[in-house]
Amino acid sequence: MLSGQLADGFTTIFVGELMDRFGHFKLWHAGGSVLVAISFSSVFGSCIPCKLMGTNSSTLETIGYSTFASIFNVGWAVTQVAHMSMVNCMTSNPTSRVSLVSCRNAFTMVANLSLYGIALLIFTLLQSVSVIVQYRWIAYVSITIGSCFVVIFLVGTKEPGSIQHSVDKNLSRISWAYWFKRVLYYQVALVYTLTRLVTNVSQAFLAFYVIYDLEMPQSSKALVPAIIYICSLIVSVILQETRWSSWRLKLYFSAGAVLWILSGLGIVLLPSRLHNVMYAISIVIGAANALMTVTSISMEGVLVGEDLNGCAFVYGSLSFVDKVSCGMALYILESYQGSTQIASNLGTVFGYSVTRVGLGLVPAACSLLSALVAYTMDLPDTRRRPLVEPLLA
Repeated sequence: MLSGQLADGFTTIFVGELMDRFGHFKLWHAGGSVLVAISFSSVFGSCIPCKLMGTNSSTLETIGYSTFASIFNVGWAVTQVAHMSMVNCMTSNPTSRVSLVSCRNAFTMVANLSLYGIALLIFTLLQSVSVIVQYRWIAYVSITIGSCFVVIFLVGTKEPGSIQHSVDKNLSRISWAYWFKRVLYYQVALVYTLTRLVTNVSQAFLAFYVIYDLEMPQSSKALVPAIIYICSLIVSVILQETRWSSWRLKLYFSAGAVLWILSGLGIVLLPSRLHNVMYAISIVIGAANALMTVTSISMEGVLVGEDLNGCAFVYGSLSFVDKVSCGMALYILESYQGSTQIASNLGTVFGYSVTRVGLGLVPAACSLLSALVAYTMDLPDTRRRPLVEPLLA
């Protein structure tokens, strides 16, 4: 996971620069999707280097899977930066930009929920085979369906260029130094990175928490995340019809942060005998994730503004900080979780397991810090221009 996150992080910043230089977002998106499909198949397949070398060395397995995980994350980085950059190039209307981000987040939840449907179907139809084979089929079916939607996207979506024509063609490309001199760049980077830490860390530890700390049934590993995704989907759809201004972005983000702080405290203090309360907390987490994710990405759009010839670098560089931070945080937390001696010492000091502390305190602390940073932001005023038509109508 760490090797993949680091590869993702370092790729995003260079990919963003290349996209600003040469454009062609759809071409970058297609190339990244191909890398994702090939490498993801290899991750869930057998160890290819082991087959080539004729050995089952654990070291060789680690190298092999880390390599394909890195290739996967490189492809994902290219796809992500291209897709996010298209939002700003499709419209200069701040309300429309936030609505597009809301739609993007909503259909991400649809994809996550669809994966549960695929898994349920595979587990039902292939009960006689091993778990390894079942997960391989889940991966292959997901890749096939995802590839179909990529083709639909590439064929049915025009390369965004209407906004680019309104920009002076003689205007030179914006250098990195331009962004590094802006205080708002660092503020948005902090808010976005902390938001990603909240969502990624919580996703990584959620299954361990509900099974080992709350002692819930095995089905809760799927039910609790499903509730979170459904609530995020609903909130994302609601947000896409909202008229946005700078102060409203900060207000909604702070509301999501407060919800996560309350959820984090509930996770830390929740006893196992009241484990059913976790379903209610999941609803709050889903709403908080949507509020923080949509508004933090939208703040990137406000930062970019009309400077479209540097938008890909902004998304790439901020994604770099996000990936490296999340990779290091998960590596440290999971190494503590895997060490029983350290875990017991930590439990003696705080009175809670590393899983409970990682899922409850870390997202709550990141939410609090991000809300404070958002409060200090001086976002440019954006005019409240309504959508021409509802995006999900």
